Amino acid sequence: MTNARPDHTPEYILVGVAWPYASGPRHLGHAAGAYVPPDIFARYQRMIGNHVLMVSGSDMHGTPITVAADKRGITPRQLAEENHAGIAASFERLGLAYDNYTTTLTPTHYRVTQDFFTTLLDKGYLFEATETAMYDPQAKRFLPDRYVEGTCPHCGYEDARGDQCDNCGRTLDPIELIDPRSKITGATPETRETNHFYLDLPKFQTALEAWVGEASVNWRPAVTGFTQGWLKEGLRARAITRDLDWGVPIPLPGYDDKRIYVWFDAVIGYFSATVEWGELRGEPDAWKKWWALDEHGRAPGRMYNFIGKDNVPFHTVIWPAMLMGYGGLALPYDVPANEFLTIDGMKLSSSRMYTARLPFLPEALELFDADAIRFFLTINAPENRDTDFSWDDFQRRNNDELVATYGNAVHRLLSFLQSKYDGVVPTPGDLTDADRAMLATMESTFSEVGNDIDKVKLRDGLRGVMALATALNRYLDDAAPWKTIKTDPERAATSLWTALQVVAALRVLSAPFLPFSAERLHTLLGDEGSVHALPWQPLGLPAGRSLPKPEPLFRKLEDDDLAALLDRLKPTVVDTGEPT
Repeated sequence: MTNARPDHTPEYILVGVAWPYASGPRHLGHAAGAYVPPDIFARYQRMIGNHVLMVSGSDMHGTPITVAADKRGITPRQLAEENHAGIAASFERLGLAYDNYTTTLTPTHYRVTQDFFTTLLDKGYLFEATETAMYDPQAKRFLPDRYVEGTCPHCGYEDARGDQCDNCGRTLDPIELIDPRSKITGATPETRETNHFYLDLPKFQTALEAWVGEASVNWRPAVTGFTQGWLKEGLRARAITRDLDWGVPIPLPGYDDKRIYVWFDAVIGYFSATVEWGELRGEPDAWKKWWALDEHGRAPGRMYNFIGKDNVPFHTVIWPAMLMGYGGLALPYDVPANEFLTIDGMKLSSSRMYTARLPFLPEALELFDADAIRFFLTINAPENRDTDFSWDDFQRRNNDELVATYGNAVHRLLSFLQSKYDGVVPTPGDLTDADRAMLATMESTFSEVGNDIDKVKLRDGLRGVMALATALNRYLDDAAPWKTIKTDPERAATSLWTALQVVAALRVLSAPFLPFSAERLHTLLGDEGSVHALPWQPLGLPAGRSLPKPEPLFRKLEDDDLAALLDRLKPTVVDTGEPT
């Protein structure tokens, strides 16, 4: 079934969502940065009739999993599977409509990752070399780059990680850090020699520069700047294996004590999850519709990778290089990386997460409606700069905008219809200029909001929806059908009918952003099926339709109620063992 307009040619849109570490629950910063935005985008693309595939999964490998598992005395698999179930449940409650949310433990992912490894090796894009690595003498293990911390040699930031400084953005090698320390034990690491496979990134320098020059016209300025900084500095070979016993095995004899490193196999997940989706449907070649280049080297559609800004170089440099080396597969069209959601000016960190009365997703979804969370994280989204979270702002936007502007307009209209028209949509008379202007604003909002969403300007898109709700309130204040029903019943019926057409449009316009309330409003307007099966266009509400008794769409957050809810959130430090 397609919702496409007659003049719309459906496109193939792949929405690849950042893979969360299965080392613990996700927090609101993750949701704001990488999880809610792609869902909004994918829902809209489906509503305009495109062939959309939204994929992701839990990243089950890496040292964060093994460290956290060791602390609990269970295996890494047990911990990862437990956390995966919790993450998947939270995402479902938040309304994230994945076509395939999987894990990096599936046979398909192992097979595809190992195929990438051997193909790149056979083509000369991988090589083996001896390197000096950091070794924790207390933990008796080699340390992945991100498990070495110290002072950045470039800017003096004291909490720089072994692969990158979050303060100045420079890429690092662990041995460059001043006063290095193990994140696991705090011990001073030793340097020891070990052999690893490297992705020969310098071989892709010229091709990446040409590709970025063309592709970045679709990117956010910060993404382009970060990527150009990497390229200007000059690419260096990067190790893709580690001395671990947890991860995808190297598909060669003699490497039983090493594994493919987590960053290499995680980005491959966008492709393996697509392959797996087709296999689960009994269509093993279905992935080609989104990935396979044609005989002219053209991509079949558009691929988006939604991430946080700390993952930019992996998705605009390393992942494209891997795809170029493998051959025959589409490169990302856009990498919409959000900035950080902060609290008290500090980045929310999963490794040193001081909740400061800010809940992780399971807690947040117990305390607040999913749409209230989605609304705030979108209307306040850190699209171009870090955004600070405050409970006062959360309450204000929920009450003054979601409830008082959108919810109030809908509820007072539907309640008035019940009390004065027995719930039956009236037949309009002649439209006035004000009526026509209101309907014209409604119609133009579809193209304006749609254009914003397609450009991944989701905050602007939601503001456009709310602007229509504000315009509806102004129209109702001027038309005042609850007054004119006594003096001019036809005028009252006409203005009421006009306003109801706008409400019918709002359920469609809000559906990508607020899926649960849009679905409830769809039912309150007497329609069957799902609102998400509707096309992206004004549908109208026919005269004579009988509507059910209305209910409020949103819940107001009173001071006392909010205080009682927040009292349940005891400030605490949660250490998931995760590096970012």
